[in-house]
Amino acid sequence: MGNPLTARARSLRSNPTEPELRLWQALRASQLGGHKFRRQASIARYFADFLCPAKALIVEIDGDTHVSLADAMRDVALDALGYRTLRFSNADVIKYLDGVLQVILIQLEQLPDRWPGGPHPNPSPEGEGPPRRADRSPSPSGEGLGVGAP
Repeated sequence: MGNPLTARARSLRSNPTEPELRLWQALRASQLGGHKFRRQASIARYFADFLCPAKALIVEIDGDTHVSLADAMRDVALDALGYRTLRFSNADVIKYLDGVLQVILIQLEQLPDRWPGGPHPNPSPEGEGPPRRADRSPSPSGEGLGVGAP
């Protein structure tokens, strides 16, 4: 049996609300100022609707079922771990998505990088690795570049 936190996060990602879908469309693929976000990220015993790991910024979309006291206690616990939380209502995301994005971007620009001068400790494999050199010799078969070619 797998990790229960992973299973719960997967379940949350599979059943997003309409406001979560709309915000994710604007945050995914580093569209907001080049900042990468994750959906339903597990942090300690909590799940963040959206997390920018490089800036330790959590974005929460609150529906009618959110309890203010519980949310405040959660925010304090996450703050103690070094995370900043922004909260928006479902209505704000639906009616004022551009404004919500502007607030998020301003916060991202003000927060320091968690890993200054270096890459994320768990980088995406896309685009990683040493740059390809055009002056490599062909493989012995004549197809492609040879392994270990200079």
